Amino acid sequence: MSGKITSFASYLDRFFGGDRHYQESNGTVVQLDLTKLNGYGSDHKLDFAARANLRLPVTEGRLHLLLETDPEANITDRPIPGLIPTQGTSLNTNKVAVPGSLALAARVSTPESQVWNFHTDWGIKFPIPPRPFVRSRASFTYPLSEWQLKATQSVYWFNTLGVGETSQLDLDHIISPPLLFRSSSIVTWLKDTQNLDMNQALSIFHTVNDRTALLYQTYAAGISNPQYQMTDFVVLVLYRYRMHQQWLYFDLSPQLHFPRDRQYHISPALSINLEMLLDESR
Repeated sequence: MSGKITSFASYLDRFFGGDRHYQESNGTVVQLDLTKLNGYGSDHKLDFAARANLRLPVTEGRLHLLLETDPEANITDRPIPGLIPTQGTSLNTNKVAVPGSLALAARVSTPESQVWNFHTDWGIKFPIPPRPFVRSRASFTYPLSEWQLKATQSVYWFNTLGVGETSQLDLDHIISPPLLFRSSSIVTWLKDTQNLDMNQALSIFHTVNDRTALLYQTYAAGISNPQYQMTDFVVLVLYRYRMHQQWLYFDLSPQLHFPRDRQYHISPALSINLEMLLDESR
């Protein structure tokens, strides 16, 4: 049962382009995303993001070269695939939002393991003047009867964020062969703000066929400072379709938000995403 859960969860993480697959793959992974968000949280622009985890030859997967836009966005998994953080509105419509920074980093990893995964990234952010950053991430996978537990701990330093750490706990369970349930609990702490960002997502992944999958998800976000309070509650469905061969994907995600800044009134949104996802399994 543990082997089935691990295999099925890994397949879904690859299919959905999840952060777990990008961070823990021993091979090369390249992701290019173009996303348009309409409704709540929209800035009326196309959002472009890219990242590449390149395995260096003759290193047995222990050394990687990373190229990323906005590396601060890659310190934790995305609880809602395709969701762009709220950045306010803009009068410039139908334009591509240029990433704020580009990073080049070297990654040192432990040998590939089914239980432990550990790596450290040493990088530089551009534009000029270049600014250094460092990230370390460790994860541990443990079977619990018909469940699988995955604990992940990240510590990092960026000039924009300061020192911080993120803890994530995932519980996976196969409901039936096409359905996987996942509970994701994420807590982020930043030294400069002394604030806890808390996120809880309950997800059901539904594999329809080898080209189509659905994600049903509820998601709650909260903060601890100046007091404990929920900042947003989200209900969404994500439709993901493999458009071309093994590397081009289309996402469509209708979402219902209940944000605190709107007194928890219903605020609909629609996310549309086109992704190029390349790795050594494709």
